[in-house]
Amino acid sequence: MAYGLLLLRVVAGGTIFAHGAQKLFGWFGGHGLRGTAGFFENLGFRPPILLTVLAGLGESGGLLFAAGFLTPLAALGMAIVMLNAIAVVHWPKGFFNGNGGLEFPLTLATIAVAVAAIGPGRFSVDRAIGWDDNISGVWWGVGVAAAALAISLLTVATTRRRARVTAAAAT
Repeated sequence: MAYGLLLLRVVAGGTIFAHGAQKLFGWFGGHGLRGTAGFFENLGFRPPILLTVLAGLGESGGLLFAAGFLTPLAALGMAIVMLNAIAVVHWPKGFFNGNGGLEFPLTLATIAVAVAAIGPGRFSVDRAIGWDDNISGVWWGVGVAAAALAISLLTVATTRRRARVTAAAAT
């Protein structure tokens, strides 16, 4: 089980970190802070720069997740960003990723919540410093899921305005 958790944390954490690095730094073919903020603005998010930084930091927490350090906090950041992505971008496109659907972000959010529930495992910084007994258990998973859902709903409800339809797009 310990090797499986390590593999799951490293792959999921590394994957979501790469997305955060695209947003914040333009690494891995990303658009960087300004480009991603423009995308967020087109989605109706205000203030776009601040929300881009928060999303990038939430995803960059994938490094913490991969290392198994502050695992519930890293899982929370990952889940919040993925649930926002599902709500705003992927939900209308159905389930399958090939159509831009929610399959991929749902998988990453689920992995984050599941690891929060079962703990980071034997090969983790949390275990090495003796924190894993205090940060594992089903209630951590329930707490991460509930907090991520609440924060995502609050974020979408309070920071997103309907994108304006331009005259050219309306015709």
